[in-house]
Amino acid sequence: MTRTESVAVADGEFALHVWTPEGGAGGPGILLVQEVYGIGAYMKAVAEDLAALGYVVAAPDLFWRLQPGWAAAHDDEGLQKSIELSSGFDPVKGLEDLEASLARLRKLPEMTGPVGLLGFCFGGTFAYLLGARADDVSAVVSFYGSGVPDQLELLDSIQCPLQFHFGGSDPYIPREKVAAVEKAVAGRANVDMHVEEDAGHAFHNRKAPMFYNPEPAARAWRRTEEFLARHLPTR
Repeated sequence: MTRTESVAVADGEFALHVWTPEGGAGGPGILLVQEVYGIGAYMKAVAEDLAALGYVVAAPDLFWRLQPGWAAAHDDEGLQKSIELSSGFDPVKGLEDLEASLARLRKLPEMTGPVGLLGFCFGGTFAYLLGARADDVSAVVSFYGSGVPDQLELLDSIQCPLQFHFGGSDPYIPREKVAAVEKAVAGRANVDMHVEEDAGHAFHNRKAPMFYNPEPAARAWRRTEEFLARHLPTR
């Protein structure tokens, strides 16, 4: 089941897309942080997968100040337009929007448990950043966030279980930067680190043929499901 809620902040309102488990059942919440393409076919597919697992999923329209409802095609032109659009994104206001979205998610009537964060690409960075600010989330999953390697000092601020996924052949995140993340998280009991050496960037995006790599995607998603089941159980 899907619907759209609204979130009010100081300078306006934006859409919060919501997916709930079938039959109106409640469950724990997941704040799904969009990729650079916006909330299009891929983010909707991921949200549906999560709702099928029993989660209440909410995805805020983070580009609402730039172009509300942005959902670019998953091709070269869509990528270029999305990168150009995101260059105007205000990260400070964006994090405030995410905090407001998290608070709104917690108030949804279907919510019956704790909340986790899950982000991809652009959202992989912002799920990590939000995890360092929100001390009341139960799990954070970050897929190939390009901003993560340069902000490793924030690891100390994330006390909940944290899972990273990176591609070992990612042209946007050089392997040496991924190695820096590996070194920084070594010995941290709350961090679950995975590098798919045969995968590039956005390898889980099954709506983008230019990026999608089925086998690493399946492995990473299986690990994500297992991680969420341990730390954000739906039963």
